[in-house]
Amino acid sequence: MIEDIRDIKPPIEISDGSGWIWLASIILAIVVGALLLWRLLRNRKTNIGLPPPVPAHVRAKQKLAAALALISQPKPFVIAVSDTARAYLEERFNFHAPERTTEEFLRELGGTKLLLPEQKESLGGFLASCDLVKFAKYEPGETELRELYSSALRLVEETEPQPISKSESQISNAGESEPIVNRPS
Repeated sequence: MIEDIRDIKPPIEISDGSGWIWLASIILAIVVGALLLWRLLRNRKTNIGLPPPVPAHVRAKQKLAAALALISQPKPFVIAVSDTARAYLEERFNFHAPERTTEEFLRELGGTKLLLPEQKESLGGFLASCDLVKFAKYEPGETELRELYSSALRLVEETEPQPISKSESQISNAGESEPIVNRPS
């Protein structure tokens, strides 16, 4: 008997590759899902974290209150109060107050209807008094400094936006109804 002849081997199974395709598809779906979830959570965190902006009049009142800590030092106190009033006017009325001299500012303000004539006059006196301290080395007493503070605070309070009541908003909305159009008969 001859031992060198071997029996026929059974057929070898050859895969068609669909197993790898399914595995790759599952991994790709997991990666895409993880990226979408990460993006959703990242956007959610950025949207929640933004507080509403503080209105100009509230910020001005806070700065004026903080300036009271400097009342024993006339020049820094007056600079803080004056800068606060100018910055408030710029933000509230979109009027470029901090960049101008007092004379330029008052001349330009005089040609507008942003403030009432009494408010313009009061502001002119306030800024002139501030300029005396800032540039002429005048050292006022605490009473005068408190008057400057009161003048700045009064300007902010008189010009801050007033909330619209429900009845006023209904009146203004009634005036904004659709126009009447002539229709042919």
